[in-house]
Amino acid sequence: MAGGLSALRFAFGTLTALPVRVHRWDRTAARGGMAAAPVVGLVAGLLAAGAGALLLLAGAGPAVAAVGAVAVPAVLTRGLHLDGLADTADGLGSGRPAAGALAVMRRSDIGPFGVITLLLVLLGQVAAVYELYDDGSRVRAALAVTAAAVAARAALVLAARTGVPPARPEGLGAAVAGVLSARTAAASAAAAGAVLAAAAGLLCGPYAALHTALAVTAGLAAAELLRHHCVRRLGGVTGDVFGALAETAATAALVAAVLGPG
Repeated sequence: MAGGLSALRFAFGTLTALPVRVHRWDRTAARGGMAAAPVVGLVAGLLAAGAGALLLLAGAGPAVAAVGAVAVPAVLTRGLHLDGLADTADGLGSGRPAAGALAVMRRSDIGPFGVITLLLVLLGQVAAVYELYDDGSRVRAALAVTAAAVAARAALVLAARTGVPPARPEGLGAAVAGVLSARTAAASAAAAGAVLAAAAGLLCGPYAALHTALAVTAGLAAAELLRHHCVRRLGGVTGDVFGALAETAATAALVAAVLGPG
């Protein structure tokens, strides 16, 4: 019980802006916290879906509801994942060797690559959620928004597995890199996807279950491609890379959710 509470404290205290105090900051706590990251995604996704639903009930159109749903995860993280995405884009886009790219990522300003990436990602997320709301199925939209948030955190689980090195000896990336075995990471991500697919199946039928599972898989695949590129270019992962992986997974999952027949 104490270990589970410590893991949840670490997960919510480091991956959200919720007022959760982290009592332990060691590899054991990080291991449990990263394994529990999909739980954080579930909470963030349900809150985002709830915000969109409330705006629709209040009379807002699908565009406003989509903005509200996308804003919730950003607020819950104080924009840290988006900031990591922008910094990673600037570092990779600089074309410099690993040390130079990491130096660019540590700067407090945002360059042109970061601005463009932020705009495209946020526009893609809002556009995808808008299409889901505009189709008229609020349940399907809620499932997609929740699945995207869970996929974002499941991508962090996979990036925290053994064999993925930190790019720096300090920082959040170094604190959580390699804390999970490959088997534990895969099991955590798979369990998160299975729970979402089962919920979709109960609410909307077998096609929704398959569609949700494919959306989560698409999100994780996109994040893994970015993770592989970052390890090759930067020598490992950083806190910024973790943020970029989360936003990449969420965006790809939302786009996948609007593909195919309704």
